[in-house]
Amino acid sequence: MENQFFVDSAYLSAEALAKKHALETDPSSRKSHMEYLPGMEQIESDVCAKVMAEMHAYDDSQYTAKDVRAALDHEVCSLEDFKALLSPAAEPFLEEMAQKASVETSKHFGNTVYLFTPLYIANYCENYCVYCGFNCYNHINRMKLSMEQIAHEMQVIAQSGMEEILILTGESRAQSDVQYIGEACKLARQYFKLVGLEIYPVNTDEYRYLHECGADYVTVFQETYDAEKYETLHLMGHKRVWPYRFDAQERALRGGMRGVAFSALLGLSNFRKDALASALHVYYLQRKYPHAEMSLSCPRLRPIINNDKINPLDVGEKQLCQILCAYRLFLPFVGITVSSRESAEFRNGIVKIAATKVSAGVSTGIGDHESKYTGKEADGTEGDEQFEIDDSRTFQKMYEDMEERGLQPVLNDYLYV
Repeated sequence: MENQFFVDSAYLSAEALAKKHALETDPSSRKSHMEYLPGMEQIESDVCAKVMAEMHAYDDSQYTAKDVRAALDHEVCSLEDFKALLSPAAEPFLEEMAQKASVETSKHFGNTVYLFTPLYIANYCENYCVYCGFNCYNHINRMKLSMEQIAHEMQVIAQSGMEEILILTGESRAQSDVQYIGEACKLARQYFKLVGLEIYPVNTDEYRYLHECGADYVTVFQETYDAEKYETLHLMGHKRVWPYRFDAQERALRGGMRGVAFSALLGLSNFRKDALASALHVYYLQRKYPHAEMSLSCPRLRPIINNDKINPLDVGEKQLCQILCAYRLFLPFVGITVSSRESAEFRNGIVKIAATKVSAGVSTGIGDHESKYTGKEADGTEGDEQFEIDDSRTFQKMYEDMEERGLQPVLNDYLYV
């Protein structure tokens, strides 16, 4: 296999450097982002066409204060109402949106907030995504945990009281194959009551295998639903294939996963259109698979190593709050996760309004939970982080903060029979 990993321009051969330059500057040197690669399963589904038709037709400038007023007055939020609530015209109504969203959240979720933590088990990656700290041309410390190391990390996390874990890898089948991830799921089931996965998209039979190994749900970030912008950001690797990534959640549900989660990375393209598409992705799949649990995340771009190749479109906290409130009003039953990319102050506020799940005790590095959870000095073998977090509260601190705000922290609400 071609050595695709792990070094930046200062370490590349002349041939590899020329290839990297061509990928960045010459679109004709890149494979089509709409063309499936060998081994990629294609499914027959009408969801993508529906989502993209609505997104392409969306003109947020056509909505007025009158449309927003009507949307807020309606008992049930229609698709047109949702579009109005996402528009710039809704920004002056943010306080009223937040009040109504808070009522909906309380109605369907009470005063609960779910806590989980991510565990990165590898950061090798075969993709060249210009905005990601793990991309294959970045010179970072790469690491893949052994099963013994994974078990140790899980023990440290479980001892804190955490009952739900999200297992993540970089997107490299060569370094983190499905069997490796499956074995990690089996280990996780020994320590945790709920196991999620955020890995590279796989085929239906592989999702079925991972579910049998203990995985409950799958998270996939589409990054941006703007296929043309997506092409300019994902220059090499399996992740470059836009439609295969789009259908990942549906393949996971066909493979027996109990739940799926969706997200765009806000700031890569028009965030209002990406928010619309994310919600509609949930909306249409929810109607095809009404038994499934579905959730939305709303991450914004964060600083990463070598992030000098794109100019993120600014999404402020007010815009983020607007999106989350609109999500809640349009999809009242859907879980909403706000990650540690956001500040403690923002997360403390948004869980009272629209969010239902937050991460705690977070590390986006590899093999460093013992040093972060216990204060033990790191031994220097850890893998580098994918991005910088903002809210670094421990699990215990997060639990206490939620209680102080009158919320009920929930570690797990699922019983296996």
